[in-house]
Amino acid sequence: MTRRPSAWFRAALLAGLVSALAAPQVEARAGKGGGMGSRGSQTHSAPPATSTAPTAAPMQRTEAPNMGATRPGMPAAAAAAPSRGLGFGGGMMAGLLGAGLLGMLFGGGFMGGLGGLASMLGLLLQVALIGGLVWLAIRFFRRRSEPAMAGAGAPYARQTLDSGAQPAATGPAAAFGGGAAMRAPARQPLELTDRDFQAFERSLGEIQLSYGRGDVDALRQLATPEMVRYFEQDLAEDRARGVRNEISEPKLLQGDLAEAWSEAGLGYATVAMRFEIVETYVDLASGRVVSGNRTAPTEATELWTFQRDGQGPWTLSAIQQTS
Repeated sequence: MTRRPSAWFRAALLAGLVSALAAPQVEARAGKGGGMGSRGSQTHSAPPATSTAPTAAPMQRTEAPNMGATRPGMPAAAAAAPSRGLGFGGGMMAGLLGAGLLGMLFGGGFMGGLGGLASMLGLLLQVALIGGLVWLAIRFFRRRSEPAMAGAGAPYARQTLDSGAQPAATGPAAAFGGGAAMRAPARQPLELTDRDFQAFERSLGEIQLSYGRGDVDALRQLATPEMVRYFEQDLAEDRARGVRNEISEPKLLQGDLAEAWSEAGLGYATVAMRFEIVETYVDLASGRVVSGNRTAPTEATELWTFQRDGQGPWTLSAIQQTS
């Protein structure tokens, strides 16, 4: 006969599950909160695959606008789904059909209901004729006013082009989203040197160690303001849970370049990095290790995007995990 688990056993099992779910995860490193940051115009596009990181998870936290979203300035009526109404002809036929059904309900038969509307057809034709004449008049006056309107908008268009903004697409491209008021800046390939890759490896170690110390001032020198805000949020959440990070011995194991480009005066480089790191969560009150191991390193693979202004230093602008 099968014995059912005792009440004590079920309670112990439930307590164990709750403890496991409530315990903080081992991932204490910078960027543990999922994909975050900005990659310029490529923020919402997946980086090219590399041997180190064949795939990348999408951004979960970013302040960059999505260039492929609904076009700014588009009227709400135009952006909404097309109306599925019956139109004038369909509405009239529906009315006639409804009149026939009403005739049937009141005992006059289907055709009897329609016969009562024969006198209304002449009136409907007159209304349609008057409406057509009004439409022709409005179209005529609009055509006469188009040259004046085009001339009034010319200075604004010239000013927009002089400021370096991309002109909006017209014709077939506009129908597929190319006519968006917000256009992605032009991209140019960017050549990197060994010095750049050395800077990326050095930044990996400095950022992880600074994050492990909770040194926000140091992070401000190494990352963009957006990334620093995310780091501060993650560190604050850890403190609220009564834990802190301990990070040591970061070491790059393998890395390769996914893409490098420049746009709008800024240079970008996304590099895939496989590295190992010793990461733990430590209880703030007692100092004991809550999760992780102070002697056993863990391995991670992430895509880091760096940004620089002209020939200035590289700063971290995004972190993405592999999917």
